[in-house]
Amino acid sequence: MKLICEGLELSDAVLKVIRATATRTTNPILEGIKLHASEDTLTLSATDLEISIEKTIPADVKIAGEVVVPGKFFADFVKKLSNEQIELSLTEENTIRIKYTDSEGYLQCMNADEFPIIKEIYSPEKITIKKVELKKLIDKTVFSVAVDDARPILKGCLFEVENNEITSVALDGYRLAMVKTSVTSTADKLSCIIPARSLNEISKLLNIDNNEETIDILVGQNHLLIVDGSIKILTRLLEGEFINYKQVIPATTSTTILVNKEQLEDGLDRASLLARMDKNNLVRFDIREKILTLTSASNIGNVTENITISLDGKDISIAFNARYLSDCMHTITDEFIKINFTSQIAPCTICPAEDENKYLYLILPVRIVD
Repeated sequence: MKLICEGLELSDAVLKVIRATATRTTNPILEGIKLHASEDTLTLSATDLEISIEKTIPADVKIAGEVVVPGKFFADFVKKLSNEQIELSLTEENTIRIKYTDSEGYLQCMNADEFPIIKEIYSPEKITIKKVELKKLIDKTVFSVAVDDARPILKGCLFEVENNEITSVALDGYRLAMVKTSVTSTADKLSCIIPARSLNEISKLLNIDNNEETIDILVGQNHLLIVDGSIKILTRLLEGEFINYKQVIPATTSTTILVNKEQLEDGLDRASLLARMDKNNLVRFDIREKILTLTSASNIGNVTENITISLDGKDISIAFNARYLSDCMHTITDEFIKINFTSQIAPCTICPAEDENKYLYLILPVRIVD
């Protein structure tokens, strides 16, 4: 293998694909990046067996071939050469020679035959969605996935497609996030569960040039593939039954408030400064007539915030984990939101003031003793 490429393009490609390398593994090949040179391109790929990322860049290929380089060291090395033209050549000793200007370096490599074969998706269902909407769909739900291994199925987001509408759902036992948007789909009905880590990488790697640009999501039996220009992202799907989230959402409410999202977010952020110092991280809501009073306390002091609201229903006092509320507020862009309550011990729901079907967040309260 021998080729010449631009350092900036190589560095950019390496920094993208290295996100899929394994960090804790007994198999060194999963820590590597595969280089495949053929015709006029260099393809870099990495995988940890859950997610695979592939990036293709132009190259002047003198001799075709492939090899696996140590991922972290190769990435650290080439990102220092972004302003140089780089020549890569494989020696008979299975080391790669990295030549730049009048200098060079050598890296011991691994055999490309040992690198896992990246799966192909046969007869996939296709979902076409605007890139900007896919990014919103991910960013507005993925923070609510479970992080522990008690229920592995909850470490992913459920994607459901029906009637050309896609719904993304994530929950961890204490909160739920649900967001909807329109798509074009080849399937009348489709559902899959995508690991949160894979979704985070997809969101970061999406190249969005304009708000109207679309992308295809290809869904197979066990894998999902996204191709964005010269980048391919393949992820396995989680297997199993997702929780029936519709049963978790309260059917009735006794109290509804309309509140300015920015005022509530600012108040929560200030109250959270003290709440975080207490092990329970609590913020209390006291709703009386036209005022929502937020209070938090710790051993160094307390904070009280009064926010003007519109109230429909009964007065109520209820408490929540401050971080769960703040996470929701940071993803919402609407000027006004509705918060619905049923009782002190039942979950509240948060939705837009106008198009209530656009998204819904649900948070379980923490019991308080008056």
